[in-house]
Amino acid sequence: MPPPGGPGVLSGPAAAVLGRYRTGRADRIGRAAPACWRRVHGGRHSASMLHLLIDADACPVKEEVYRVAKRHKLTVSVVANQWMRMPDDPSIRIEVVDDGFDAADDWIVEHSGPGDIVITEDIPLAARCIAKGARVLTARGGTYDEQSIGSALAQRGLMQYLREAGAVNGGQRPMQARDRAVFVQELERVIQSVRKLG
Repeated sequence: MPPPGGPGVLSGPAAAVLGRYRTGRADRIGRAAPACWRRVHGGRHSASMLHLLIDADACPVKEEVYRVAKRHKLTVSVVANQWMRMPDDPSIRIEVVDDGFDAADDWIVEHSGPGDIVITEDIPLAARCIAKGARVLTARGGTYDEQSIGSALAQRGLMQYLREAGAVNGGQRPMQARDRAVFVQELERVIQSVRKLG
């Protein structure tokens, strides 16, 4: 279901925490992307079409997304700052955006909406997509929604502070086969959930 207040609106703690990540720059939620980014779609896709969007530059599960999308006959936008090898499939399209700050994030937010599924590890991007009514899935099969995104943003800020202070070292463990299996299972579940809601 869309966030309280409808797509484009986060309320309560999530809105307060997300606001801190916008300090010093314009609020880009819902703002039109520059025309030079619209290389394939030429604008927003049909609201009735379930659309997968991949934050692709560091995504380790692109191949899994392609296979699931093919099985369900879904369109995929692969959004990146540089060209990458793509499957020979017209339903999978790469969107190479400018190398500017947040360029890929802005394209994804502009082209996502209710019923779409965004695959990203970027928590501030996840918050912006949730505010547009999209579903968000991580590469390890985790999900974010309007109930969980506020605490995720707060945890991200805390971990960033601890890393800068030298109190925390290292990052996530390497992806395992089980992580990929969990991701595929969760992506299938979210697709079915979106379709049931119509």
